[in-house]
Amino acid sequence: MNFKDLNIITPILDAIEQVGYTAPTPIQKQAIPIVLDRKDIIGCAQTGTGKTASFAIPILQILHNNEHANKGIKALILTPTRELAIQISDNFKLYGQNLSLKHTTIFGGVSAEKQINQVRRGCDILIATPGRLLDLINQNVVKLNQIELFVLDEADRMLDSGFIHDIKKILTKLPKKKQTLFFSATMPTEIRKFAQSILYKPTEVNVTPVSSTAKTIEQSVYFVDKENKQELLIHLLKDKPKERILVFTRTKYGADKLVKKLLKAGIQSAAIHGNKSQNARQRALENFKTNTINVLIATDIAARGIDIDELPCVVNYELPNISETYVHRIGRTGRAGANGVAISFCDETEKKDLMNIQKLIGFKIPIKKVEL
Repeated sequence: MNFKDLNIITPILDAIEQVGYTAPTPIQKQAIPIVLDRKDIIGCAQTGTGKTASFAIPILQILHNNEHANKGIKALILTPTRELAIQISDNFKLYGQNLSLKHTTIFGGVSAEKQINQVRRGCDILIATPGRLLDLINQNVVKLNQIELFVLDEADRMLDSGFIHDIKKILTKLPKKKQTLFFSATMPTEIRKFAQSILYKPTEVNVTPVSSTAKTIEQSVYFVDKENKQELLIHLLKDKPKERILVFTRTKYGADKLVKKLLKAGIQSAAIHGNKSQNARQRALENFKTNTINVLIATDIAARGIDIDELPCVVNYELPNISETYVHRIGRTGRAGANGVAISFCDETEKKDLMNIQKLIGFKIPIKKVEL
């Protein structure tokens, strides 16, 4: 199947083909027809499976076909972080380059003045983080009374990050009659209950079970004492001096501490997490994407905004205590058929986490010996 088979209009097809996309991913193949059919949807798919295009493409098509309608914001995409908002904005720009639709992105951590001016100039599609959106609603800058399409993206992280009350406030500002698209990488019971409470007869799409890891990823684990993890990481990084490597820690403090230790060892790196200013996070991400730095230390929530096509290696400096998170982490590498490497460190306190991860993915991760 290719995108032409999904009844996508020519201006969007031309934009897709221009960047070399031909075949839709499984989530796109299933979700796009449902959205174009104007049905509510619950989409569950891992990071890196093409979720954004699965709602961006049909939203652009629906709004383009209804351009004669009243002016005002017609589509709202709600997402947890600035990085994701920018990523989604880039997708809308890409797929909508041959259309006259306008989109605006608003998020916290920067001055609101420029964003306010952009909203006042008018837009059809608004991409927003919850806090800044509520600020601008309260200032009467943003009005959501004409919303036809509402997207809740990365719903699990949104609710994990404590945005539930903000989301409920925003929902009261939306028209009762609208199409709601709910996308999430995981679907725990409480997330599913919340989805069912805000959607109307939704069609559910599940793609790539959360327990699966790409066959193109070479996985390995080092058993190492906690106090020796820094030394092992430095050894591995010096062995791969030119490779871009994403390193996961459990905590924000741990990420910052690791950056300092690497700097002392002569390795340039940066941390990306929730306590960093938006500008600092974006700068670190850009430096990583452009190879100004080769090592990025991240916590799980902040990493949701990282979208890099060719990432050779992921290191789990600390194993996650939620097994599914392991799958999401290593899914940053080995994308689109490319080869990737996922290295994990496991100390005595993490052996139970490792057992749970191996149970979830269905095989034992090969052990590598520490050679310092």
